Amino acid sequence: MTVVETIESALDASELDYRQEADGRFFVTLPGTKKLQTNCWLVVAEHAVVVEAFVCRQPDEAHEDVYRYLLRRNARLYGVHYTIDGTGDIYLVGRIGLHAVTAEEIDRVLGQVLEAADGDFNSLLELGFGTAIRREWGWRESRGESLANLRPFEQLVRRDGPLAPADEERA
Repeated sequence: MTVVETIESALDASELDYRQEADGRFFVTLPGTKKLQTNCWLVVAEHAVVVEAFVCRQPDEAHEDVYRYLLRRNARLYGVHYTIDGTGDIYLVGRIGLHAVTAEEIDRVLGQVLEAADGDFNSLLELGFGTAIRREWGWRESRGESLANLRPFEQLVRRDGPLAPADEERA
Protein backbone atom coordinates (compact mmCIF):
# COMPACT_ATOMS: atom_id res chain seq x y z
CA MET A 1 0.00 0.00 0.00
CA THR A 2 1.37 3.46 -0.88
CA VAL A 3 1.64 6.31 1.62
CA VAL A 4 -1.25 8.11 -0.10
CA GLU A 5 -3.41 4.97 0.06
CA THR A 6 -2.50 4.52 3.72
CA ILE A 7 -3.57 8.09 4.50
CA GLU A 8 -6.83 7.67 2.57
CA SER A 9 -7.55 4.44 4.42
CA ALA A 10 -6.85 6.02 7.82
CA LEU A 11 -9.03 9.05 7.10
CA ASP A 12 -11.87 6.88 5.77
CA ALA A 13 -11.66 4.55 8.78
CA SER A 14 -11.86 7.56 11.11
CA GLU A 15 -14.82 8.91 9.12
CA LEU A 16 -13.17 12.32 8.84
CA ASP A 17 -14.14 14.91 6.26
CA TYR A 18 -11.24 15.52 3.90
CA ARG A 19 -10.36 16.69 0.43
CA GLN A 20 -7.50 15.10 -1.45
CA GLU A 21 -5.44 17.25 -3.80
CA ALA A 22 -3.73 15.77 -6.86
CA ASP A 23 -0.26 16.58 -5.51
CA GLY A 24 -0.45 14.33 -2.43
CA ARG A 25 -1.98 16.86 -0.06
CA PHE A 26 -4.98 16.18 2.15
CA PHE A 27 -7.10 18.94 3.72
CA VAL A 28 -8.69 17.34 6.79
CA THR A 29 -11.40 18.80 9.01
CA LEU A 30 -11.23 17.61 12.61
CA PRO A 31 -14.45 18.17 14.60
CA GLY A 32 -14.07 19.72 18.05
CA THR A 33 -16.07 20.89 21.03
CA LYS A 34 -14.36 24.06 22.29
CA LYS A 35 -12.92 24.94 18.88
CA LEU A 36 -15.70 23.85 16.57
CA GLN A 37 -13.29 22.48 14.00
CA THR A 38 -9.58 22.33 13.30
CA ASN A 39 -8.40 22.37 9.71
CA CYS A 40 -5.29 20.30 9.14
CA TRP A 41 -3.06 19.64 6.14
CA LEU A 42 -1.33 16.32 5.60
CA VAL A 43 1.26 16.78 2.86
CA VAL A 44 3.20 13.87 1.42
CA ALA A 45 6.73 15.19 0.88
CA GLU A 46 9.91 13.46 -0.27
CA HIS A 47 10.91 12.03 3.12
CA ALA A 48 7.92 12.61 5.40
CA VAL A 49 4.26 13.41 5.74
CA VAL A 50 4.08 17.00 6.97
CA VAL A 51 1.27 17.87 9.37
CA GLU A 52 0.11 21.48 9.78
CA ALA A 53 -2.97 22.79 11.59
CA PHE A 54 -4.08 26.36 12.29
CA VAL A 55 -4.99 26.81 15.96
CA CYS A 56 -5.49 30.50 16.71
CA ARG A 57 -4.67 33.93 15.35
CA GLN A 58 -2.00 36.10 16.90
CA PRO A 59 -2.93 37.00 20.49
CA ASP A 60 -3.96 40.58 21.17
CA GLU A 61 -2.25 40.71 24.56
CA ALA A 62 -0.11 38.81 27.07
CA HIS A 63 2.13 37.46 24.33
CA GLU A 64 4.76 36.30 26.81
CA ASP A 65 2.17 34.32 28.80
CA VAL A 66 0.76 32.73 25.63
CA TYR A 67 4.20 31.73 24.35
CA ARG A 68 5.21 30.37 27.76
CA TYR A 69 2.03 28.26 27.75
CA LEU A 70 2.84 26.95 24.24
CA LEU A 71 6.45 26.10 25.08
CA ARG A 72 5.42 24.22 28.21
CA ARG A 73 2.68 22.42 26.32
CA ASN A 74 5.15 21.34 23.62
CA ALA A 75 6.85 19.08 26.17
CA ARG A 76 3.69 16.95 26.46
CA LEU A 77 2.73 16.68 22.77
CA TYR A 78 3.24 13.65 20.55
CA GLY A 79 4.32 14.04 16.92
CA VAL A 80 3.51 17.76 16.64
CA HIS A 81 4.54 20.97 18.35
CA TYR A 82 3.29 24.52 18.59
CA THR A 83 4.87 27.20 16.47
CA ILE A 84 4.01 30.67 15.20
CA ASP A 85 4.18 32.05 11.68
CA GLY A 86 5.56 35.40 10.56
CA THR A 87 2.45 37.26 11.70
CA GLY A 88 2.27 35.52 15.09
CA ASP A 89 -0.60 33.14 14.28
CA ILE A 90 -0.40 29.85 16.19
CA TYR A 91 -0.07 26.48 14.45
CA LEU A 92 0.62 22.86 15.28
CA VAL A 93 3.21 21.29 12.99
CA GLY A 94 4.95 17.94 12.75
CA ARG A 95 6.41 15.27 10.51
CA ILE A 96 5.88 11.55 10.20
CA GLY A 97 8.78 9.79 8.48
CA LEU A 98 7.60 7.89 5.41
CA HIS A 99 8.86 4.63 6.94
CA ALA A 100 6.56 5.22 9.96
CA VAL A 101 3.33 6.07 8.07
CA THR A 102 0.65 3.63 9.14
CA ALA A 103 -3.07 4.08 9.65
CA GLU A 104 -2.46 3.88 13.40
CA GLU A 105 0.23 6.59 13.32
CA ILE A 106 -1.94 8.91 11.20
CA ASP A 107 -4.79 8.39 13.68
CA ARG A 108 -2.49 8.99 16.66
CA VAL A 109 -1.01 12.21 15.27
CA LEU A 110 -4.39 13.58 14.14
CA GLY A 111 -5.77 12.66 17.56
CA GLN A 112 -2.97 14.68 19.15
CA VAL A 113 -3.66 17.64 16.85
CA LEU A 114 -7.33 17.55 17.82
CA GLU A 115 -6.65 17.10 21.54
CA ALA A 116 -4.20 20.00 21.58
CA ALA A 117 -6.05 22.45 19.32
CA ASP A 118 -9.43 21.77 20.89
CA GLY A 119 -8.22 21.23 24.45
CA ASP A 120 -5.95 24.29 24.58
CA PHE A 121 -8.23 26.62 22.64
CA ASN A 122 -10.08 28.24 25.55
CA SER A 123 -6.86 28.63 27.55
CA LEU A 124 -5.22 30.39 24.61
CA LEU A 125 -8.23 32.67 24.17
CA GLU A 126 -8.33 33.47 27.87
CA LEU A 127 -4.63 34.32 27.97
CA GLY A 128 -4.36 36.19 24.68
CA PHE A 129 -7.78 37.77 24.24
CA GLY A 130 -9.09 38.43 27.78
CA THR A 131 -9.78 42.13 27.21
CA ALA A 132 -11.68 41.47 23.98
CA ILE A 133 -13.71 38.71 25.66
CA ARG A 134 -14.67 41.00 28.55
CA ARG A 135 -15.58 43.76 26.11
CA GLU A 136 -17.70 41.37 24.01
CA TRP A 137 -19.41 40.05 27.15
CA GLY A 138 -20.33 43.58 28.23
CA TRP A 139 -21.58 44.53 24.77
CA ARG A 140 -23.74 41.41 24.46
CA GLU A 141 -25.06 41.78 27.99
CA SER A 142 -26.02 45.43 27.36
CA ARG A 143 -27.95 44.44 24.22
CA GLY A 144 -29.56 41.31 25.66
CA GLU A 145 -27.62 39.11 23.22
CA SER A 146 -26.79 35.47 23.88
CA LEU A 147 -23.73 34.77 26.02
CA ALA A 148 -23.83 31.02 25.33
CA ASN A 149 -20.49 30.72 23.54
CA LEU A 150 -18.80 33.04 26.05
CA ARG A 151 -19.87 31.03 29.14
CA PRO A 152 -16.52 29.17 29.33
CA PHE A 153 -14.95 32.59 30.03
CA GLU A 154 -17.37 33.70 32.73
CA GLN A 155 -14.56 33.81 35.31
CA LEU A 156 -13.02 36.69 33.31
CA VAL A 157 -15.99 38.94 34.01
CA ARG A 158 -16.80 38.03 37.63
CA ARG A 159 -16.27 40.88 40.11
CA ASP A 160 -13.79 38.81 42.12
CA GLY A 161 -11.77 37.94 39.00
CA PRO A 162 -9.98 40.19 36.51
CA LEU A 163 -11.57 43.50 35.54
CA ALA A 164 -15.22 43.31 34.60
CA PRO A 165 -16.26 45.37 31.54
CA ALA A 166 -17.57 48.29 33.62
CA ASP A 167 -14.40 48.38 35.75
CA GLU A 168 -12.22 48.24 32.68
CA GLU A 169 -13.56 51.53 31.38
CA ARG A 170 -12.65 53.25 34.66
CA ALA A 171 -9.12 51.79 34.77
